[in-house]
Amino acid sequence: MRIKNPLFVVKDMEKSKFFYRHVLGLRTVVDLGAHVVLTGGLALQTEESFVEFTQHAVTYRGNDKEIYFEEDNFDDFLKKMDSIEKIEYVHPVMEHEWGQRVIRFYDPDYHIIEVGESMKLVCHRFLDSGMTKEQVAERMGVPLKAVNIFAK
Repeated sequence: MRIKNPLFVVKDMEKSKFFYRHVLGLRTVVDLGAHVVLTGGLALQTEESFVEFTQHAVTYRGNDKEIYFEEDNFDDFLKKMDSIEKIEYVHPVMEHEWGQRVIRFYDPDYHIIEVGESMKLVCHRFLDSGMTKEQVAERMGVPLKAVNIFAK
């Protein structure tokens, strides 16, 4: 068994497709109207269609799950985010204890989106600062073998 598509229920499909296209750069792979699959495998389904299956009302803004993306051009992404109006942030850029910078924000239906710099970028940032590979491994909490892979 393998996971195929995480799915978010959305109120306004066009608004959601616009958001994911313009904010995260995802493209539509399949568009069946009430059900859309985006690049990367994220699926969107209209609330009306989803309720037909569940027979229960949809609750938004549960703050209990997120979709995680990695960005190799994290600083450019942050500049892009600064230029987009009406983004509601869960929190500003933060740095995890292992050194990865991330930002979390809501999509139009208050699903949490996390975008982090790739671990390869974290490794290069530390190496570029003058740290040795051994120091980077310790700082990131990963084996030296992982640093050697990230450093390529």
